[in-house]
Amino acid sequence: MKKIVIEFKRVAAVVGFAVVALSAWAQGGGPLEELKANPRKAYGTDYPYEFTSEKLTKAPRGYKPFYISHYGRHGSRYYWSTYLYKELDSLMAVAKEKQQLTPEGQAFCEKFMAVKDELKTGVSELSDLGWEQHQRIARTMYNNFPEVFRKGGNVLAISSLVGRCVISMSGFCQELVQCNPKIEIREQSSRFTLDGVVPTDGQNPVKHEFPHPKPRFEQHRDQFQGVDKLRETVVARVFTTTEGLPFTPHHIGSDLINLYTSLPNIGHEGLMGNLLTDEEVASEWEGANLGTYSWLFPDQYEMIPILQDIIRKADAVLDGSSDHVADLRFGHDSCLGPLHILMGINGADRDPEDPYEVKNCYQNWQTCKACNVQLVFYRKGRSHEDVLVKCLLNGHEATLPVPTDNAPYYKWSDFRQFYLARCQNHQ
Repeated sequence: MKKIVIEFKRVAAVVGFAVVALSAWAQGGGPLEELKANPRKAYGTDYPYEFTSEKLTKAPRGYKPFYISHYGRHGSRYYWSTYLYKELDSLMAVAKEKQQLTPEGQAFCEKFMAVKDELKTGVSELSDLGWEQHQRIARTMYNNFPEVFRKGGNVLAISSLVGRCVISMSGFCQELVQCNPKIEIREQSSRFTLDGVVPTDGQNPVKHEFPHPKPRFEQHRDQFQGVDKLRETVVARVFTTTEGLPFTPHHIGSDLINLYTSLPNIGHEGLMGNLLTDEEVASEWEGANLGTYSWLFPDQYEMIPILQDIIRKADAVLDGSSDHVADLRFGHDSCLGPLHILMGINGADRDPEDPYEVKNCYQNWQTCKACNVQLVFYRKGRSHEDVLVKCLLNGHEATLPVPTDNAPYYKWSDFRQFYLARCQNHQ
């Protein structure tokens, strides 16, 4: 009898979670509404940066921006690893030789073979779109906060050692100087500055040990009843049979989906024809979002050095030991995603037990190509008393878990105290 009762509770929980999910879809609320409006957001961390015009909340009377602290992911790029293009090359060659391609698969094969050399050469490198994204983000920052840059001033920009981040930094900084030639920028891609941009880099001379917690929903993952048919669907559209082909059908399906979501970043939309649609990718987004949260969540405390760098450099500006008008950092989703969670931006640190609730505290398209966090500092006159700070996530005003009665503005003293305590509690 006890076993039956336990089983009943488990089934009831599953049904309950499913009802919640279906209700959210029916009501069109929150992230699911965004996904319906733009299914391409389901590309998650492959989603190219979205530029939108948003009217920012006016600062309290007398306050003007004077300093910006920024962290940005590199822009759009070719796929990060050689394995994807190499595996698809060998796969399609074997399938063509064995005559196991559907007509749609044959059309895709011809298009893929025509560009495979470019893809293999470009692997992991910044695309033209990635460069343009950072230039436009820089100009938007300048236009949104002209008081920060109007008189010029000194800026420090630091980057990951990886080329696509260095070039992203270069594009961003060039555009700032185009906006105002009086701006002086020092760019660094150095082991000396890794702790402030990619603390986990193996070349970082500073070594850390932080806890790696798992998100609580993992204990209830079996209660998530997501759809998982897309791999099977796309494989059936490309191949008449997978018998004798390299790799499993599941692996082949994953490669094809990864290629599809990466194509807009490199100017090859349409390469796969109608083998997949954005709406089909969106139908499995919630499960993919859980996967991204599981990947990023354990590394949040590894990003404490970045948060400490943000606080330390802001302190230096406020105490007069630094004359920077901005500090810029350029890195990776593997850093900015966990930092987003560590800071609890828009509730990303809520760590829900219900897997269906994760989508309401984190959406993986927020960690898109060229995603960025900007902390904008405000003061009255030249006084450094009662400094305020506002957080922008991808250009949108964001909430923080810091107490305030004036959102989206937070007292710097409260911000500093809150996050220093958070860092101290997890070191």
